[in-house]
Amino acid sequence: MHMREFAYHLCDVFTDTPLQGNQLAVFEDAGSLTTAEMQKLAKETNLSETTFLIRRAPEIEAARGVRVRIFTTQEELPFAGHPTLGTASFIRRFLPEFAGRKTVTLELNAGAVPVRFASLQHGEMTQPNPVFGQMHERERVALAIGVPVEDLAAAMPIQTVSTGMPFCIVPFRSVEALSRLRISATAADEYLEKTDAKFFYCIAPELQQVWRARMQFYNGEDPATGSAAGCAIAYLVAHKFAASDEQLHIRQGIEMGRASEIGVRAKWDGAAVSEVRVSGSTVFVANGRFFLE
Repeated sequence: MHMREFAYHLCDVFTDTPLQGNQLAVFEDAGSLTTAEMQKLAKETNLSETTFLIRRAPEIEAARGVRVRIFTTQEELPFAGHPTLGTASFIRRFLPEFAGRKTVTLELNAGAVPVRFASLQHGEMTQPNPVFGQMHERERVALAIGVPVEDLAAAMPIQTVSTGMPFCIVPFRSVEALSRLRISATAADEYLEKTDAKFFYCIAPELQQVWRARMQFYNGEDPATGSAAGCAIAYLVAHKFAASDEQLHIRQGIEMGRASEIGVRAKWDGAAVSEVRVSGSTVFVANGRFFLE
């Protein structure tokens, strides 16, 4: 019986310390895999996300970018932040034709996303321009995520923002209040199904130019959510809680013991937010092979 082999690499994203940050599995050449097989492999890795490179002719990759598909354990996503950054880092480090390039572009289901590198480990992605959606009632959101309404920031609105994936941005009054968060997936899903948001992204001010964040989903928690971090900085700039092009930092994964450091900035031109950029480091920790019939 012929067995197909698929090489993959494990990396930790939004950290420069191995075994911290958000884990990612990258399959380096998945062109012969079906969508169903990709989903099963993502479930097998059991990580927040797994990515699959679909290699194409060099001239196509030069013009459009490297085709990449992103899967959680449950579904395929059009866009996600740490898979984009980590996969671009893999391409630059391990594919000889991309060695030393300052920019690597991925063609995702949500479109082309460029990642620019300042060093071997550290990259910055430019996400699609934000789309600002529904405003949410504070009391209803508090009920959906299982916190007292007093834990939410009274002077900050709750709004859906998307840079390829729509998140309901929920500001908390303090890191202490945020640290107590325990979202019930059932209650959250019941609320989100009636809105324009896919997940909740909860944030709180920690220090000057530093925010803490948490994202609980699928009965678990994400150590770092780059797509949501882009939505958060777009929200902060649009509502004048951050200055145009001001470099901020989002710390996530603290409560679960996988600290992640996410750099964020975005521009405001007086009418719209653009140039949403999310940055961080990637370290590679393992590689292996899957065998399929």
